[in-house]
Amino acid sequence: MYKDTTTASGLLLVAIAHALSLFVAIAVSMNISGGHVNPAVTFGALLGGRISLIRALFYWVAQLFGAIVASLLLRLTTAGMRPIGFSVASGIGVWHAVLMEIVMTFGLMYTFYATSIDPKRGHLGTIAPLAIGFILGANILAGGPFEGASMNPARAFGPALVGWRWRNHWVYWLGPFVGAGLAGLIYEFVMIPEEIPTHQPLAPEDY
Repeated sequence: MYKDTTTASGLLLVAIAHALSLFVAIAVSMNISGGHVNPAVTFGALLGGRISLIRALFYWVAQLFGAIVASLLLRLTTAGMRPIGFSVASGIGVWHAVLMEIVMTFGLMYTFYATSIDPKRGHLGTIAPLAIGFILGANILAGGPFEGASMNPARAFGPALVGWRWRNHWVYWLGPFVGAGLAGLIYEFVMIPEEIPTHQPLAPEDY
């Protein structure tokens, strides 16, 4: 769980910081990798058929490696303090935490699909980083006090490895992957039943 999410001001600061960080990360990587900084989001796009398995594997390796390096740098710059990972709050069952991760990651992935992948997105694509950052911040405000509101297996994996804290770590893989996978499948096959044709063939009498 995030440190100091037990107070309203602390939770708000964490939510804003993560929302702005994700906004920047997606904005600067959108033209390179499509803004894939989250293994769960990559999984949702994979199930939707928007990226290949090979590309997804490369993304997953890069995402996990980046999380590990970031956690190591954090430990080095804080005089060896162990990074604080995610944990389920006292009184919250692990399956309740999984359900919260599923719901929050579903919202995150749905927003990503609507603003970054949907061929009908039009000008909505220009605000994709902002919209995705907003949904992340809102989810942290809602779920942070209960189980940390990870929504990103890489974000949970880096601190867990460097700080060697593995209690209930599986929650932050299962929940996000299920939530993102469901959102990817539903959006792809319900909201986008077929690709928009690039042109309409002429009728025979128009030749």
